[in-house]
Amino acid sequence: MDSLITAAARALAAGDLIGVLKRVGLRDDAPALALRGIAMAQLGDYARAKALLQRATRAFGSREAVARARCVVAEAEIALVSRDLGWRPKALDAARATLAKHGDRVNAAHARHLEVRRLLLIGRLDEAEHAFAGLDPTPLPPALRAAHELVAVGIALRRLRIEAARAALARARRSARQAGIPALMAEVESASRLLRAPAARLIADGAERLLVLEEVEATLASGVLVVDACRHVVRRADAVVSLARRPVLFALARALGEAWPGDLSRETLLKRAFRARQADESHRARLRVEMGRLRAALRPLARVNATPRGFTLEPRRAVKVVVLAPPVDEPHGAVLAFLADGEAWSSSALALVLGTSPRTVQRSLERLAAAGRVRPYGRGRARRWISASVPGFTTTLLLPGPLPSD
Repeated sequence: MDSLITAAARALAAGDLIGVLKRVGLRDDAPALALRGIAMAQLGDYARAKALLQRATRAFGSREAVARARCVVAEAEIALVSRDLGWRPKALDAARATLAKHGDRVNAAHARHLEVRRLLLIGRLDEAEHAFAGLDPTPLPPALRAAHELVAVGIALRRLRIEAARAALARARRSARQAGIPALMAEVESASRLLRAPAARLIADGAERLLVLEEVEATLASGVLVVDACRHVVRRADAVVSLARRPVLFALARALGEAWPGDLSRETLLKRAFRARQADESHRARLRVEMGRLRAALRPLARVNATPRGFTLEPRRAVKVVVLAPPVDEPHGAVLAFLADGEAWSSSALALVLGTSPRTVQRSLERLAAAGRVRPYGRGRARRWISASVPGFTTTLLLPGPLPSD
């Protein structure tokens, strides 16, 4: 490797992107193309970066397996950052295996981190935690140790282990300072703001207030009966009844939870659960059936009692019922929550993480764009969507994924 390539690689490791381009910006050999691609990615020109890395992969040839694998890892990172979630995980896994086989443990660990971050993004929390458990950050350089701790923060936040998240943030901050890379330090500070941002709304006794993540954790551990509209479950401490696949039952449970300790009329329940403007006998019959199903589903945690006016919720072994709702509770709130990370998303990527059809997401985006809340750019397959203004709340609880006791 010649001196310019060596100097460019050192500049890249130090976060000096302009220094990289000064040294190899006019060269078209394989190492230069790879370095230019990584630098352009960090500057935000993902399309150009992807093209350069693909050229570098072809230029390295089949005999330079390690160099080709590094290019695949860099391309996977670009895909993750640009929210291209359709890239092939098997290609990244093969690249990681090649790097580990040839003794490049640093880049192999980086590939594993990318895999875990993708799993976190699409809500596969158990798989992400399992893949992350075998990683030892001790031999890694400071920049990669900081990235490792940021992944640990993401897992801890989604598991609502706030003390563990704070400890990982402190380690990430120390490693980022040792690395001396401003972008990495900014990412750590951005993650730390999640702990101070509103994460949910608590609805109880006819009033509501915003909670930060630490307060959410305390509420779930307090022993009260929680109707969790962020994850569509009803829980008390570690006992959980999931209604995620039973939206009518959850709508009824939430309505009763918001009305507690009072009851709720049958007419109101019909409007909340079935959106019935004028209820007839068929609606009332269906309400009786659904309330019977809700009574059976919630039997371990609460009773659903009939009253002369309607129904009421009576918790078992809990002194209070509260509702935990997303900070933004609206028809397209989940789409806004993912766009709140400041990245540009495609409609197909949003459909993947939300578990719905691309057409449903496209309709939501079109309505949000008409209201001036999101903005598109690009055309066709290259079209991406961004939030018109980044809201001041954390999206952690809106991301898919099971509760710790699921």
